[in-house]
Amino acid sequence: MNSALEKQLAFIKEIDKLKYIQRKTRLFNSDRHENDAEHSWHLAMMAIVLSGHSNEDVDLLKVIKMLLIHDIVEIDAGDTFLFDTTKNHSNTEEELKAAERIFGLLPEDQAKELIAVWEEFEAGETKEAKFAKTMDRFEPMLQNASNDGGTWREFDVPYETVIEKKQKMKEGSVAVWAYAREMVDKYYGKK
Repeated sequence: MNSALEKQLAFIKEIDKLKYIQRKTRLFNSDRHENDAEHSWHLAMMAIVLSGHSNEDVDLLKVIKMLLIHDIVEIDAGDTFLFDTTKNHSNTEEELKAAERIFGLLPEDQAKELIAVWEEFEAGETKEAKFAKTMDRFEPMLQNASNDGGTWREFDVPYETVIEKKQKMKEGSVAVWAYAREMVDKYYGKK
């Protein structure tokens, strides 16, 4: 029978695989693609620094947990590009199975907690989830702006599609969305 420590270490070893999941976006001013672990760390730091711009006071520890674990399911399910035209970027049965398997490596109480935090992020209804999702959408926009349009240019993403996919950011932070919208408008020559 596994002890709690052995289960926790099995989980820690498993999530190392997040470092191998490549994203479409590239690091700031770089040709190198970001991996999911770098993305999650960067989002957590952004939340710490930008939490004062949230529309509401948030439980910052919960936001950080969401941001650090939200993409762990991609170890099994893979990364879905936000602007993918063939696969929906919403919670799928495949992601839920991945969450149950990966978080299920932990002792039961921790597994339940992290699955609940992941589900809360995916639902996007609480003030913490809304702010976390704003950070998740904002970081690749900053990367794209630093890389002459990045994935917007590379995949020929229309202006209207960027706005449609990103405007939910205002639910977590009106100020961050205003800044992001201005970046998009500038890139697409709308300003």
